[in-house]
Amino acid sequence: MQPGNRARAAARALGSRSRVGLTRVRTGILQSFQMTVAAVGAYVIAEQLLGHHGPIFAATAALVSLGFAKGGLRYRRVLEVSIGVTLGIAVGDGLIHVLGAGVWQAAVVLMTSILLARFLDNGALFTTQMGLQAVLVVLLPPSTDGVFARSSDAVVGGLCALAMAYFVPTDPRRQPRDDLRALVDEFSAVLSEAGRAVENHDSTAAWHALVRSRQTQPLVDSVTTGLKASLEIASVSPLYRGSRAEIEEIGHSTRYLDLAVRNARVLTRRLASVLSHVTLSDRAVDSLTEALDNLADAVTTLGNALAVSAPGSRESYLRQTRNELADVARRLHPRTMGVRTMEGEALVLDMRPMVVDLLEAAGMTHEEALAQLPRLEDGDRV
Repeated sequence: MQPGNRARAAARALGSRSRVGLTRVRTGILQSFQMTVAAVGAYVIAEQLLGHHGPIFAATAALVSLGFAKGGLRYRRVLEVSIGVTLGIAVGDGLIHVLGAGVWQAAVVLMTSILLARFLDNGALFTTQMGLQAVLVVLLPPSTDGVFARSSDAVVGGLCALAMAYFVPTDPRRQPRDDLRALVDEFSAVLSEAGRAVENHDSTAAWHALVRSRQTQPLVDSVTTGLKASLEIASVSPLYRGSRAEIEEIGHSTRYLDLAVRNARVLTRRLASVLSHVTLSDRAVDSLTEALDNLADAVTTLGNALAVSAPGSRESYLRQTRNELADVARRLHPRTMGVRTMEGEALVLDMRPMVVDLLEAAGMTHEEALAQLPRLEDGDRV
């Protein structure tokens, strides 16, 4: 690569990293505020109210309990880490009082803390924090405030972390919306790429669509995990209890989006095989391409519906999504689409359950969604 090309590539990479970093900073401002207030508040409380000298473990416990983490059950995580930190410090305080300080004592304390953590909980974070805090207690100079002063500091830090998580939580709707937007954008791109593969009779492009569709599973998992945390915040925090219904609606749509994405993987896998071995008629190519493009547009509209906060706008987008999907569903019959080969018919039949799942994601019942499909010759519906 020429020096000029390398410089431009490096500049693009640096620009991309900078944009990603600024996005992380912007989305992490509230949690940074929580961590700062909890850590400083815990330190001040332990120092001023408990009279401890340099209660660094109070600030440490608050920081690690509220540490940045995506997904997971937020309150359970804060409580779990707080308990792990406090127990680790308590074990360290107790054993150092009996054994004294030193390297072999640190080894005994660490081993004991890890085994106790495994006995109490199977979480890796719980074990790590309990062991880390215990060995720090042993290696640092003894506290002048008493044997279990540092343990009480950790309790203060954990309580401050829980208070911040309870009274100043992040908006539980934001993360699911962001994750869902990433999912529907990728899903729509998969369908568009599949449409281009049919239009150009390009089996390689179909294989690319298949690979891309398989890579959507982490996005689905991210939405599902984020929804668990969001539902917990909406159930517990007094600030966001009114948002529970909206989060549950997002969860309902996500379940059916997951099914639709799975059906898209089946469709793209079959499409790659069909384009490698079968020549479709011009009418079939046009019909399949149009259907896939329309589905991609409908998925984008569904994403718009789930990303807005205003109930009126959301319902308007959902209604538009249902209309767009119903229009596609009514055409999903091999004869209507000009498909004559068995392989082409299989593509149409693979699209039918995907459209049903998307209609249910947009708010239709299963029976209403099935009613949008044309009846097949044998009287059944797929």
